[in-house]
Amino acid sequence: MAQLSDDCFETDGGLIPAATALSLLEARLATIVGTEKIALNSAAGRILAGDIVSDRAVPPHDNSAVDGYAVYFDDLAPDSETTLPVAGRVAAGHPLDGPATRGTAVRIFTGAPIPDGAAGPDTVLMQEDCRVEARDGQEFVAIPAGISRGANRRDSGEDVARGQVILQAGQRLRPQDIGLAASVGCADLPVFTKLVVGVLSTGDEVFEPGADAPAGGIYDANRHALMAVLSDLGCEVRDYGIIPDDADRIEDTLNAAAADCDAIVSSAGMSVGDEDHLAGSVERLGTLHFWKVAIKPGRPVAFGQIGDTPFIGLPGNPAAMMVTFLRLARPALLRLGGATDLSPRLYQVRAGFAHTKKERRREYVRVSLEVGDDGVLVARKHPRHGAGVLTSMVESEGLVELPEDMTQLTPGTMVSFLPFTEVAR
Repeated sequence: MAQLSDDCFETDGGLIPAATALSLLEARLATIVGTEKIALNSAAGRILAGDIVSDRAVPPHDNSAVDGYAVYFDDLAPDSETTLPVAGRVAAGHPLDGPATRGTAVRIFTGAPIPDGAAGPDTVLMQEDCRVEARDGQEFVAIPAGISRGANRRDSGEDVARGQVILQAGQRLRPQDIGLAASVGCADLPVFTKLVVGVLSTGDEVFEPGADAPAGGIYDANRHALMAVLSDLGCEVRDYGIIPDDADRIEDTLNAAAADCDAIVSSAGMSVGDEDHLAGSVERLGTLHFWKVAIKPGRPVAFGQIGDTPFIGLPGNPAAMMVTFLRLARPALLRLGGATDLSPRLYQVRAGFAHTKKERRREYVRVSLEVGDDGVLVARKHPRHGAGVLTSMVESEGLVELPEDMTQLTPGTMVSFLPFTEVAR
């Protein structure tokens, strides 16, 4: 009698390793979108289509880092207080009218240009460290000993040099990138056009939220989660709705989506049941490059194409769908959209739980973090880890990645942790 399996992820040898799946995606995919120029204030979250080279230095001139007094260091006594007449005033946007004279101090404010640039005063005293005196209508400043040459002075180009590449093609633009582009005078930026992604769910039991769901019916969490995460990724989303378990209807929808979209992402219908039609439909309409990955949760995940349109099929269980999207679909879609930084950073934390797993399978455990007695972050496993438990994704902070060669995790072992914040904009 055949041995029955109590593990829905047990394999018959037909699964491919997660690393192989990622390598195949990287090898087969390339940027498929065009480019456009958009206004700076619309560029956050978009993928840069060309290097940005600064045509100016930032700051554009030597300037003061504080409010105080600019002096020539060689005019100061090394071991005693120095008193100098104040011979001018410089504010940001209002340079000194004429050169700064040796043996004098210039009243200066934060960001104001140093008089005469590199040939002018080389040191700035904070006003809090000085004492101001008036004699016969002339203002003097008393400067204590001990200041270093060049103190409180910012050189031209200290932040950005003329001709420097400040942003590189392929990076997703963050708020700080937008600010840097603005600082060198960019009013618009070249970006890749948004990747147009068609989204669909399948299943006779799946209903739209707000509708009456009969006995045995479920609401479509997956499609709405997918549309949200795709929008966060900067894609333009086209919703093809819920398709019944009917091969003809599924193929008609896939053909329509392939004609109108840059890529297609589906959920459910990728397993081996009689009513799971997606894998067969993709094979009939195009090519299925791989199907079933040695990953938990999320074995039934596929990559293929319909004509020239990439297709990614994700599992129907919500937690499995989210995990496989983050680790497989997300880097693929980023690559299609022009991005070069595809892999999120994983961080080392200490496991606060024991876990047994199958060999040759990569597993992702939903966890939250707490600070241990020694200050090291400790991962605590969510008490419910089923592939369909979507609340476990809400109540966790990220995923611990357990490699294929590990079979037994013991508490205290350092493990790789992917925070959900790492895969959000």
